Amino acid sequence: MHDDDLLFLPAVRAAALIRRRALSPVEYLRAVLAAAGPAQARLNCFALVMEEAALAAARRAEQAVMDGAPPGPLHGVPVTVKDLLDVEGVPTRHGSAIFAEAGPAPRDDVLVARLRAAGAIIWAKTTTPEFGVKGLTDGPAFGITRNPWDVSRTPGGSSGGAAAAVAAGVGPLGLGTDGAGSIRGPAACCGLVGFKPTLGLVPWDVGRDAFGNNVFAGPIARTVTDAAVMHAVLTGPSAGDPWSLGVEDRRALSPTLVGNDLSGLRIGYVARCANPRTAADVQANTDAMLAALRDLGADAEEVTDAIDWIEYEGRVLYQANFTTFCAPWLPRWQDAMDPVTIAFMQRGAGFSLVEFRNAQFARTRLYRAIQDLLGRYDALVMPTITRSALPVEFDAANDEVEVDGVKCGITRQGWNSALYPFNLTGHPALTIPSGFAADGLPTALQIVGRWGAETDVLRLGAVLEGARPWARHRPPAA
Repeated sequence: MHDDDLLFLPAVRAAALIRRRALSPVEYLRAVLAAAGPAQARLNCFALVMEEAALAAARRAEQAVMDGAPPGPLHGVPVTVKDLLDVEGVPTRHGSAIFAEAGPAPRDDVLVARLRAAGAIIWAKTTTPEFGVKGLTDGPAFGITRNPWDVSRTPGGSSGGAAAAVAAGVGPLGLGTDGAGSIRGPAACCGLVGFKPTLGLVPWDVGRDAFGNNVFAGPIARTVTDAAVMHAVLTGPSAGDPWSLGVEDRRALSPTLVGNDLSGLRIGYVARCANPRTAADVQANTDAMLAALRDLGADAEEVTDAIDWIEYEGRVLYQANFTTFCAPWLPRWQDAMDPVTIAFMQRGAGFSLVEFRNAQFARTRLYRAIQDLLGRYDALVMPTITRSALPVEFDAANDEVEVDGVKCGITRQGWNSALYPFNLTGHPALTIPSGFAADGLPTALQIVGRWGAETDVLRLGAVLEGARPWARHRPPAA
């Protein structure tokens, strides 16, 4: 198999070839490592490549196949990990100069351990903006990560390194994190599949506020099937996350989504969240996805409810948290920190305790509003982002973007306003490609489901993937 074809092979197909002894895990990893150097020079998507340790793991995986040991679902498949999560033996730098001299992590994060147990080869850590604070991936500690579809554009953030690598064919899977759209935004920017699970289904052991958590972990992949397999590997309870304890297997298939006939399925289309506009090309691709749903038998109608998407209150929660979280480092590290982190901290410091508590109450109101919608609809759909990827020079500290001539806040009312609400409500959310914008960059559709309805959401994404396959799976050659 030619290396280019091998690099864009779906993870599940690669794992099947490895199980049949038709593909060597070592040779597969060598092809990925060979592509990593040019990709890093062009995209700056890796915080660290663990070549020797990964090759040793690939050799063990190959020997296990030869010995007839039962393989895991990701046996021999290379997977990257965003540099907010610990990988044993290497530092976790959080995209920040603060941790430039950090020592090696003493153990794997629980999710990394689960990937290894499934046979995955952990081979690199991917870039993230400082503490995953923003929707672009850049920072003074490591520079700019770029989009393989157009290096003048961002891959999104904060899992931008993972998305850039997977889109460029440098490994089929990346483990990302999502605190306000940080899996779904980069996947949408890069023409990929990204999945944020239901609160508690995939444990988040590293959260400082476990009970008020809005951060999730999940897959970035090129196909819905690959994302579904990786998601299944990550699920299950962990003592460090109270939301995950006592959780039943919520991945049981709903009878409404057996097969490709969507007759009777009720889809609520949310045209806008906090955003006043959506780019015309994104809207056209969204309309085409809605038409595909109707052709498959679904009833898809626009949601006309007046919903308070708690844009202001969401900002209070996020920015006040950063103020508190980062305060211990500020005296020593302020001059080396990302200006966006500093700007968020400054804004967060201006909120009162009353505003913070009212924002928490607003989060509950939003959850109940979405619950009401999902009592009437089996799923919600909407554009994942309102336009294609922003330029890498975009100044997130000043937080404005122009959409059809109107200036809006990037998080508040512009580019990614459909992402953060579902971090706050905890509902599962999947992004899949919807086509291409006029500038040749990918656009995307978000599917939101009921709590615990991961399989329904993933299956609906897979049905759309089959009915309306995106024309190009690979970015243009460098």
